[in-house]
Amino acid sequence: MKKELKHEVVKNLQKEFSSISAAVLVDYRGLDCEQMGQLRRDLKNASAELRVVKNTLLKLAAKGTSFEKMNDYYQGPTAVTLIKEDPAAVAKVLTKSAKEYKALTLKAGILQDRLLDVDALEALSKLPSREVLLSQLLSVLIAPVRGFATVLAGVPRGFVTVLNAVKEQKEKELN
Repeated sequence: MKKELKHEVVKNLQKEFSSISAAVLVDYRGLDCEQMGQLRRDLKNASAELRVVKNTLLKLAAKGTSFEKMNDYYQGPTAVTLIKEDPAAVAKVLTKSAKEYKALTLKAGILQDRLLDVDALEALSKLPSREVLLSQLLSVLIAPVRGFATVLAGVPRGFVTVLNAVKEQKEKELN
């Protein structure tokens, strides 16, 4: 690889690292082209991108960023998964693929300046999706309002029930 091309790769990776808050390193040794293509498609559907980059170029691009914490893992065949949106969805894809393709192994990850080991990545993959978490949060936030509305609706309902009972009693007295 020419020196100019290496500089361009490092510069592009530095831009990517500055615009994302999460990434995962994987060892892809042993995956065939079809498996690698399927993995890339699955990751693209989860708003992530898998790139195979030389370890020395990764170290240079990570210098001065939170991704520098993964320097110890830049060894052997390494592919970096650049996560653009939901880290839990990407972790699900990677752990599922690692179980499906025995050759694929997770190395480490970074999530908002925090280094994640393989166990943390598997725990992240077990989290519900962002949409589910947001709906659960909304449900919790709305519960007091719903309870208050129910209590407020109970007062007129009780009053109407009492009026109806009085009406029925009066009708019985007239008959």
